[in-house]
Amino acid sequence: MPQTNKLTGRFIVLDGPDGCGKSTQCALLASWLRKQGVAVVSFRDPGDTIIGEQIRKILLNPKNTKMDTRTELLLYMAARAQLWKEKIKPALEKNKCVVLDRWLSSTCAYQGYAGGFGIEKVIKIATDCLERPWPDLTIILDVDLKTASQRLKQNLDRMERKGDGYHKKVREGFLELARRRKNFTVVDACDDIKKVSQIIKQVVEAKF
Repeated sequence: MPQTNKLTGRFIVLDGPDGCGKSTQCALLASWLRKQGVAVVSFRDPGDTIIGEQIRKILLNPKNTKMDTRTELLLYMAARAQLWKEKIKPALEKNKCVVLDRWLSSTCAYQGYAGGFGIEKVIKIATDCLERPWPDLTIILDVDLKTASQRLKQNLDRMERKGDGYHKKVREGFLELARRRKNFTVVDACDDIKKVSQIIKQVVEAKF
């Protein structure tokens, strides 16, 4: 069991390719932390602000087929900056633990690596735009393409429709980023929900 005082004001991100189970695992982690007596809030990126949800709709709308990688990058960063100001920063200032579904690591993997913009260039923009680019812990949920595609809903959004070649690079981008950065842990997310959740808990316990 983690010491609740060591989770005060901590910023934890769960990230990974589409179909890795982030949203489910974020909810399970937040629920478990609450049962341990931790004051925790959870958000999704992009989203969870009025502006962020509007940006999310633009980014994921399958009709927006002409959107350039740079446009994607800047829209994601804009939604992220708004989420930080409105929700994440105030929560951390109140010493709450923040569990977040996606963050800068996603833009590094998708637009930076798979999109060809460059991971380091994404990080530079994030450093200029975000008050705090990196969380205390980032857990990458790694999953192969076959497993990921089986988990995705039928009505795919614009990003999910980018094809196997793109999503193969996204996975490679996440793994490359995890090798480069400290406070990153990769978890095999191909197993069933309960087993993956248990591993995530163990990672959090080991860290805090």
